[in-house]
Order: sequence, then C-alpha cells, then structure tokens
Amino acid sequence: MLCLGVSGGLDKVFEFRPELPSTFLHDGAAVLVRDGRVIAAVEEERLNRVKHSNKFPSNSIQYCLDAAGVRLSDVDRIAFYATEAYCNAMLERLFVSQPSDAIPMNARLLLRTMLAQEFNTDVDPSRVSFVSHHQAHAVSAFAMSGFEQSLVLAIDGGGEFLSGLVAIGSGTEVNQLESFPESNSLGLFYLETIRYLGYSLFDEYKVMGLAPYGDPAPYRKLFERFYELSENGGYRLYLDRIGPALVRNIQVRRKGMPFTQQHRDVSASLQEALERIVFHIVRHYREATGMKRLCLAGGVAHNCTVNGKLLYSGLFEEIFVQPAAHDAGCALGAALMASDEVGRPAPRERLKEVYWGPDLGTDRAVEQELAAWAGHLDVERSDDVAGRAADWMANGAVIGWVQGRSEFGPRALGNRSILADPRPAANKDRINAMVKKREGYRPFAPSVLEEDAREYFDLPAGTGEFPFMNFVVGVRDAKRGLLGAITHVDGTARLQTVSRKSNPAYWRLIDEFKKRTGIPVLLNTSFNNNAEPIVDSVADAVATFLTTELDALVVGPFLVKKRAATLEDWTSLAVSLPPYASLYRVRAHTARDRQETVCEIRTTFSGGGGVRISDSVFDLLMRIKGEAVLRDLFNSMTLDQAEREVLVKELRSLWEQRRVRLHPPSRATRVQNDCDRMAEPA
Repeated sequence: MLCLGVSGGLDKVFEFRPELPSTFLHDGAAVLVRDGRVIAAVEEERLNRVKHSNKFPSNSIQYCLDAAGVRLSDVDRIAFYATEAYCNAMLERLFVSQPSDAIPMNARLLLRTMLAQEFNTDVDPSRVSFVSHHQAHAVSAFAMSGFEQSLVLAIDGGGEFLSGLVAIGSGTEVNQLESFPESNSLGLFYLETIRYLGYSLFDEYKVMGLAPYGDPAPYRKLFERFYELSENGGYRLYLDRIGPALVRNIQVRRKGMPFTQQHRDVSASLQEALERIVFHIVRHYREATGMKRLCLAGGVAHNCTVNGKLLYSGLFEEIFVQPAAHDAGCALGAALMASDEVGRPAPRERLKEVYWGPDLGTDRAVEQELAAWAGHLDVERSDDVAGRAADWMANGAVIGWVQGRSEFGPRALGNRSILADPRPAANKDRINAMVKKREGYRPFAPSVLEEDAREYFDLPAGTGEFPFMNFVVGVRDAKRGLLGAITHVDGTARLQTVSRKSNPAYWRLIDEFKKRTGIPVLLNTSFNNNAEPIVDSVADAVATFLTTELDALVVGPFLVKKRAATLEDWTSLAVSLPPYASLYRVRAHTARDRQETVCEIRTTFSGGGGVRISDSVFDLLMRIKGEAVLRDLFNSMTLDQAEREVLVKELRSLWEQRRVRLHPPSRATRVQNDCDRMAEPA
C-alpha cells in the first residue's frame, strides 16, 4: 500500500496570495511510504529553491512518484498535515481578507483541484485524508524511534490553534495526554523575543547559537515575568508582556546592527527560560507516566541545546529526536498515519539515516552536466575522490561535497555538505564570511567517525550514535583547543556521528582525513549560501560553487575547480527568471518630494521582497521568453564591450541573490539558435 504525506502551502510557486498565519503553511514537503516504510521524501525548498517554501509541494510529490516508479493514481491514500476543519477555517480567513471565486472554501476540494491541475488526474475524495498537525508531529517521532513505549513531546509555534501536545506512544498507537493552546506557544515565546534582537521567523537557531556568549542573570527576573509554572507540568506564558518590557530595558537591535552584551544576555535568558519550561513539563510527565524514554518533534525540538541538556540530565534512558522535527516532518507523520489507517503500520525500527531525496543520477549524466560549464570549471574524474578531497582539506581547502541521495530535513549530513579541517579556529570565520555571509559568532558542527566519537566528545553513558545533529554535547577538555573550528564558546558542539554502514562514502572521506592528520573529524555545514536552501542537484551545486568562495567541489566521482572565466564564457550562458520571480516597472518615491520610474525583481514568497535593477537589465530580461543566451541578447541590443561587462556584473550579482538564473543553454535553446543561424541570409 502506498501512502503519500503532504505539508506546505496552498498556492503555486508563481502565484502570490495573502499571508495566512506565519507559523503555518511553510516548510512544504512530500513523503511516500510503502507498507509503513519510507521510500522517498524531500522538502519542496530543495526543488523550487525557495527557503522554507510556503508553496504547494508539487515538485516534491512528483519526485516521490518518480522515485517509486508510480503515478498519483497508484497512491492509495494522500494525507495533508492538518485537520480538514482547520484548513476550512484558514480558507474562510483568506476569503475574508481577499474575496475570490478562484479559491474554494472547501479544503478537500481545493487539494483535489490542485492535484488534478498539477498531475492531470482526478483524485477520489475517499483517497484524501486530513490529519491532526501535532499528532502528525508526534507520530513522526515515535514511529521512527524504535521504542515500544515512550513519552512523546511535540512543541512548535502553532497549528490548528494549538502549539503542542504530550502523548504516550505504545506499540503502534500514540495517545494524547495533554495539549497546549497557541497562547502558550513556546515557539511564539522564542519568536516574540528575538524580534527585539533583530531576528524573525526561522532565525530561532541563530539566537540559540548566540546565547552561550551571554549571561542569563541580568535579565532572569525580567524573563520570569513572561511565564508562570504551575502544578502537574502546567505553565502559562504572557506573550503580551515581552515587547513592552524589552523596549524599556534594552536597546532594541535592528537587523544588521552590531550585537551588544545586552543582546547576548537576553539570548541567554531566553534560552534559560525555554529550558526551564521544557524541563518542568517533561519532569512531571516522566514521574506521572513512568516512561523511561522520550521522543521529541515540532520546531522547538530543533533547539539542540535543550535536547543536549535533556540528554545529560539522566531523566530518560533514551531520547529520540525526529531529524525533520519542523513542519516538513509532518508530511512524514501524515504518511505514516495514513499507512496505519489502511492496516500497514510502520515497523518498530530505529531510524538510522534519512537519505531519501533525489539522487545525483548516473556518472555519465553528472559528467555531461559539469561539461556544459566548460568555460567556468576544470573537471577531473578520480577513482579516489575521498583521498584527493582529504588532501585538499588537510592543506586548508574548504570544499563542497555532493554524493548520492540528498538528506530529508534541515541538516546536511554528509551528502550535500560544505566541509573543512575542524582544527583552525580561523576556518569558522572564513566560512561564515566567504560562503555563508552570515554572523561571525555562528558555530559549525563536527562530523566524527562513530568509532572515535567518545575520544573527542563527552557523551553520556549508554549513548554513542548521534547521526542527525540533534544534540549539543560537550567537547572533551583536552580536545577543545585542537578542534577550534567546531568548538563553540561554551565548549560544546552540535554533533554528528558517521556510521560506515549508513554512509560509507562520507565515512571513508573522514577516515582518509584521519589518515593524513590523525583527526577523525570534519567541520560540516550545509551546502548553500545565505540566499537559498541546501543544494540538491548538480546544477544547484555548481551555482553555489560559482557564487561563493569555495575552493573546490566534489560531485560523485568528479573533482572540480574553478577556471578564470572570460567575458565570452559568461555571455555563452543562458539567463532566465526563476518561477518565483517577476519584473516590475513602477513609479515610486525616491525622496519625499521626488518620484521616479524604477525597475524591480519581486518574488512571490514570504519575505522575498523586491530588488532594484537597472533599466538595462530590466529591458534585457523583458526580451526573454523562457531563457535566452546572453550573447544573443547583447547582440540584439547592440551593446559595446564595456556595456556588456557592466550588465554581466549586475546579472552575476542578481544570480548570487538567486533573483535570476545563469546556466548553460538547454538543448532546445541550442537547437533553436542553430536553426536561426541557418535561416540567416548568406
């Protein structure tokens, strides 16, 4: 039996609709299970290249179907990650904000309509189901834990007017004990606070990384006014008190401003308050239920610091955190719930790896794609890419490493990673500046051979496998100076242990680095820049490689370095607009008493905004139908050498921001160009 779980938004990537609650309808994904076992899963952002995509996950669904070699009509059940009643309420809210006959007020009808439009097939209403959002979170964790029984805690920003639940998992059932209203949302508690630190939705992990630089004591009493603990694991939040109190007590930070010690101390106080509330909840239910194991899911479960402290607390014998704990993981939970409903529950096995996404393809296909960038890349095939890559890193290189199927979830776990020597502390600053273009305080994670983990990291007794970067653990005192690039200011690291069985290619790479340096550890961070999600395809990897200062790239069996591309090399590329981008020429105030006509590229996704562009680039992009080769566009505009260089520079900047795409011409474009040239008079 095939069951498809779906999370995400209700509009297509090229459409724009009014915002629904910002804590819902994001992180779209699709997961396909056969008889309770995952066979394919991917987040929509990996394919449509929109961070935290709030669009309908049509690409993800298509990938899952292709991976299984089936059509949508072959799927027995399609499950959406929220209840039908809640979805209908959201549609009514959308209709009130912008009445439209194009949006049916029936969620089941809307979902079936979108599936029919995207996949050219009618879906019988009986094959569509809607599941409880937080129950999907809970099931996604317990069903993957391998536990026969456990306490389950699912906590996030919100969904279905709730923000979490506590449940007991037993056998194949997850039974709710308690739920938390949205007014008690720990996710919103964190989000409301970080607004005054210059951050917003999806930036919570940045503040978690900032907290160790602060002292919680100066603002501890202030934060104690924002929440109240009560008996039986209960608590109450006072979200409305946060803003006024912080405005009166700190200098509010705007985005881009430097951090002060105030901001660091507020981050530490926020983290401490979150930990205190979570521990209050789980201590009570640990005692009340006698459960010795704990499963965690929901966006707050990505707070690896809380997870690490729970791990060291000894409250539970084992803790399992679902690696895609955010809303994309609800697609997994929805698929598993649907599979259980049709009599095919998930087997009771511990999740070991999540390499469920698209594969790179055959070596021949990879080689052809790299060869299309001949003016920009030097490519060499090697039978020992692990050894060669290890040599590069041992000599100071920062590399992109792309192998096999991509990971499901927000962590790069060795198949779509940026890697470097973990020893020089300067590597952290270098990568933050040259690749990520992000705050210099942000830490990087270590990947360590599973066999060597305990030598370098202080792990609680009985633990040894940490494959998903879900826990912050202590770096051993004697190793902190050695591992300067991955040891955070408080002596911790967000650990990934690498199993030879689960990922032999990545294990071998680390082992080769160990042979050269004596260190069985690599610095590992996600392969992306600050403008896009983690790379998925070969094309994504090349684009990020060429728009960052990475030293080298390894894709499958190919070693890749950059060439000094000429203007001719750049103009031989095609340019196109991503499906989420649109061009606008509008009258706008450029000063209080002056209006001008300005040109912009705007995006359809939340927070994308608009970027000003020159009239020349606007005119160039308006000439494109699908895609066009830059050389042909320049020739049609009769531009001289200097003008071409200026336009290429601006287009490269827009490409780096992912507002346009530069890429080798498609076969259809090459054929059309050949036909056009043949049709020209002699």
